[in-house]
Amino acid sequence: MKKILILLFLSSSLFAQQTDSRIYDIIEAVSAERIEHDIRKLVSFGTRHSLSDTVSDSRGIGAARRWIKNEFTSISKNCNKCLEVSYLRNIVKGDPNTRIPTDTEIVSVMAIQRGTKYPNRYIIMSGDIDSRVSDPLDGKSDSPGANDNASGMAGTIEAARVLSNYTFESSIIYVGLSGEEQGLFGGKYMAEVAKEKGWEIIGVLNNDMISNIEGVNGVVDNRSFRIFSEPTPITETDEVRRKRRLYGGEVDGISRQLARYIHKTTQTYMPEMNPTMIYRLDRFGRGGHHKPFNDAGFAAVRIMETNENYTRQHQDLRTENGIKYGDVIEGVNFDYAKKLTAVNAINLASLAWAPPQPENVEIAGAVEPSTSLKWKKLNDDGIAGYKIYWRETTAPQWRYSKFVGNVSEYLLKGIVIDNYLFGVAAVGKNGHESVVVFPSGVYKRE
Repeated sequence: MKKILILLFLSSSLFAQQTDSRIYDIIEAVSAERIEHDIRKLVSFGTRHSLSDTVSDSRGIGAARRWIKNEFTSISKNCNKCLEVSYLRNIVKGDPNTRIPTDTEIVSVMAIQRGTKYPNRYIIMSGDIDSRVSDPLDGKSDSPGANDNASGMAGTIEAARVLSNYTFESSIIYVGLSGEEQGLFGGKYMAEVAKEKGWEIIGVLNNDMISNIEGVNGVVDNRSFRIFSEPTPITETDEVRRKRRLYGGEVDGISRQLARYIHKTTQTYMPEMNPTMIYRLDRFGRGGHHKPFNDAGFAAVRIMETNENYTRQHQDLRTENGIKYGDVIEGVNFDYAKKLTAVNAINLASLAWAPPQPENVEIAGAVEPSTSLKWKKLNDDGIAGYKIYWRETTAPQWRYSKFVGNVSEYLLKGIVIDNYLFGVAAVGKNGHESVVVFPSGVYKRE
């Protein structure tokens, strides 16, 4: 019996501490020089406004999206056609009272790296193609959009270059979304397509401004970044909200769990970086391309710089009172963009290598000295088992965990349900874990 307990302890410790050397290789492979080249190329199109020229080969959003598509195609050629490259096109009806005054075709660019075991499960990295100046309807003036958002688009392309050298069990989508500045139209349409085609989306990592380190507040910081996530899905039912009053989970929705996953993975493999989880959908009163996916019920977060410089956002190129306005290349820190691109790449890889999340997670333990959880075991020979997580109700991140083996129910003795929040993750034999699943129901233990 003593030997069995020792073996169980060693097994638990192994899966609590195991890391994957390939993740460190991915970090090392991300290139600041290639990111710089791509940002400069995107800036060279003069403007990428959604209402700008679509015919020119050198200026406007048409030239920019064709170049992005060519880059994805070139990457695919180098990996034996491992990417399925295509446009996502839709017509947005014009309305003079909006930022789309006339009927406009919104075109995003998508590259799918198909998973070997779960081709219909997707983890998505997005950047925005378009840019703007002070007037949101101005599609003619120069609008470099170096940080907002050539940086996120260049990071997405670079992640595709690096990860295309690997194969994954789940699919990864790299996408340049258009129409963000005019009303999040690219993301809205892609979310509609995902719902229509029944995509199982693990999560969306929206990258919007990942290269500025000099804040308008005077702070200079190249070692931190923010992860914005909504607390619970807007699509949940009144019944789910009613139950949450009794059982908790106000900050444990699917997007918040995705944010915690990114936070944990970054701290594990890139300890020099300081991820900050922001308990908001987005910045105060503002929005990004992850929101349409949230609106459709998918897990989605925004990854971005910590310190913003508002003189470089949505500004006409000018100098006033000695202050230079405009989103120009001089405001970009390429090494920082490399770091945040690596953050994305390692989380894409970890999630795409991980098994699916456990299903039907339920919890029991009311008026008892212990807490038990049960779930539906997955039919996957790559699963080593499951890990239970818990934390104090006021803690932002999971603090405690226990690998419990390949079982479908487990009793945490002496852990009182009233004092903690709980979740369950699936653990692969390769050490990668799914996103933690918060219990969706309660049961009475036999």
